[in-house]
Amino acid sequence: MTEGTAGAGGAGGAGLVLVVNAGSSSLKLSLLDPAGAVTASGGTDRWDGSAGTAGLRHFLAGQAGITAAGHRVVHGGRRFTAPTVIDDEVVGGLAGLTDLAPLHQPRAIAGIEAARAALPGVPHVACFDTAFHASLPAAAASYALPADWTARFGLRRYGFHGLSHAHAARRAAELLAGPTPNPFRVVSCHLGAGASLAAIRDGRSVDTTMGFTPLEGLVMATRSGSVDPGLIVWLLQGGRLRLEELAVGLEKSAGLAGLSGQPSGDIRGVQRAAASDGAAAIAIEVYLHRLRREIAAMAATMNGLDALVFTGGIGEHNPAVRAASVAGLGFLGVSIDSERNDATSDAIISSPGSAVASLVVTAREDVEIARQARAILP
Repeated sequence: MTEGTAGAGGAGGAGLVLVVNAGSSSLKLSLLDPAGAVTASGGTDRWDGSAGTAGLRHFLAGQAGITAAGHRVVHGGRRFTAPTVIDDEVVGGLAGLTDLAPLHQPRAIAGIEAARAALPGVPHVACFDTAFHASLPAAAASYALPADWTARFGLRRYGFHGLSHAHAARRAAELLAGPTPNPFRVVSCHLGAGASLAAIRDGRSVDTTMGFTPLEGLVMATRSGSVDPGLIVWLLQGGRLRLEELAVGLEKSAGLAGLSGQPSGDIRGVQRAAASDGAAAIAIEVYLHRLRREIAAMAATMNGLDALVFTGGIGEHNPAVRAASVAGLGFLGVSIDSERNDATSDAIISSPGSAVASLVVTAREDVEIARQARAILP
């Protein structure tokens, strides 16, 4: 079965869709009806990929009317650039991409295999975080590296959080409840422990901050974000750092954690400490500086901005970050209302008369996965 094609099933419009979101250490399960309402949810925060079938069967006990299953898969590589009906060949293809997402890909495959065993009679669809960014133009997708490297290793900027960005842009248009500008230019800010921005023009990603890996771009909880590659080379030269030490440091001990000295890098703790701790105060300044800079850069790729959307754990629940991030963006026409900014779920928070609409959108990858699964099936 080829990527992006429909398979047998007849699940498109009716019935429930099981959404399986297998993270690196968690498993989230939900059932969504055709209107996108969650009829049941479950899972575990501690999951290593084992005993998946038993857990799924327990969750599904007594459930009826499931006509399809949609699975979040972090990485589709160059091969999977659209929702794809899963068969054994597709599972093999996903396994072949493990080196691009070594923490997430095996868990996604384990979730897929468990769900296929528990629900053998319904079609299963893989929905990819990278697929939304497959539309990036060459100018945004390409690294200025030696051509033979790019050809040999398939190097490009993949981008991530695509399911969240796609939902955020679509939901923003719904919340604005009227004709949107043509083109409709959205900067989506998925801000959580991992964070990225996307420039979205008429529903298509045209730029994003994450690249070949989720390390590129914004300062995150424990990830560095973009760093001078020459600095990385220098650290490796002369035995200053071992490769393994460098990799773990950039992923687990950098970002807000590295700047503030707080191991978790949780922004709430860093914000509390910033009042009396100089390192924590600088950490917040660096975080916001990079965020403002990249929002403006995303707007520049679209020659302007119509809507700025905040989503993800920080984007939804941290009004102080939202207010501070737009404080230097008045030149783009961005202004948020201090009272409206208290919102934590789908709402418009821009000041009356603001040239750019600012919104908070609840992250709903499950809704996007179910939508994609229904769309691909007859």
